Amino acid sequence: MKTDKLEDTSQKLLSLAGIKINGNNPWDIRVHNKKFHQRVLAQGSLGLGESYMDGWWDCETLDEFFFRVIRTQIQNRIRKNWALLFQILLARAHNMQSRKRAFQIGEKHYDLGNELFVNMLDRRMVYSCGYWKDAQTLDTAQENKLELICQKLGLQPGMKILDIGCGWGSFVKYAAKKHNVKAVGITVSREQVELGRTLCAGLPVEIRFQDYRDVNEKFDRISSVGMIEHVGYKNYRTYMEVVRRCLKDDGLFLLQTIGGNKSVTSVDPWMNRYIFLNGMLPSIKQLGQAIEGLFVMEDWHNFSADYDRTLMAWHGNLEKHWDRLKSSYDERFHRMWKYYLLSCAGAFRARGNQLWQIVLSTNGFIGGYKSIR
Repeated sequence: MKTDKLEDTSQKLLSLAGIKINGNNPWDIRVHNKKFHQRVLAQGSLGLGESYMDGWWDCETLDEFFFRVIRTQIQNRIRKNWALLFQILLARAHNMQSRKRAFQIGEKHYDLGNELFVNMLDRRMVYSCGYWKDAQTLDTAQENKLELICQKLGLQPGMKILDIGCGWGSFVKYAAKKHNVKAVGITVSREQVELGRTLCAGLPVEIRFQDYRDVNEKFDRISSVGMIEHVGYKNYRTYMEVVRRCLKDDGLFLLQTIGGNKSVTSVDPWMNRYIFLNGMLPSIKQLGQAIEGLFVMEDWHNFSADYDRTLMAWHGNLEKHWDRLKSSYDERFHRMWKYYLLSCAGAFRARGNQLWQIVLSTNGFIGGYKSIR
């Protein structure tokens, strides 16, 4: 197909979202390489992301570009290529998040260097959605979220808690200091373990380099914030069985996760290759099937719009502190990371992605569970 015809096809698709090629609106794209059109039409999201990383196109407000693209679902009009089909078949045939592969995401993403995350996140280093109710800053939004989890779990002094996917220990540190609990946090990132142990020094907190499937002890409360996105649909039931095994009979489990509007068994090819290896967003149906017969669902809280604001704050910090980081990360990485943060912000803004906090009990609270917002 000739270049002019490819460009015309691209423009017709983008016009559905109110986007013009080389237009004047901040969400319009400026194409620097004519091969962009063929690459994106043939490769879909992978071609779109890689061509941005390569500097083939730019956009003043990537978040608004993606908001329009995802809200109108024009991505569904671009044919799926053979590479994506192979990825789907591979995911169905193999357990891409098996025990043997569990530590790959730590090496690929979370071990990129603590310097990156120190400069991007809030002062507590919370790498998940903040709770912006009554908050004007990222620091306050993240503290609000940590306290919200503590309140929903009903933490009491002396309790022993487990945090699955603890990151740098932000929640276990907060819970130990503010609510006088003993805490264990597990992560598959060596970088997080090293810094987390330093940040939690002097507190009754243990940070372990451990896969969730290897935990086999009892806890009063369990939390998992932004980790089940790495578990994979083949393992959701196993994950819930591990939590049930480790939770006392009168215990509570809080799960915070990004959620998808429909069930999937494969991952976005660009996000999989460059950001979250083997990552996958669970649906309500998939979580429900994993929970059934193990827990009573006490509360399901959706505050998806807060992730848009959180991601924009992270992007603001990245740009503000890029001069500190550019000696360690090249410009292609910079463009990749901007694309990641702003495309995700646009997805939450368009309500293509959800953010859920789910509270589960083992046997159901007598008299009912009091929902907290």
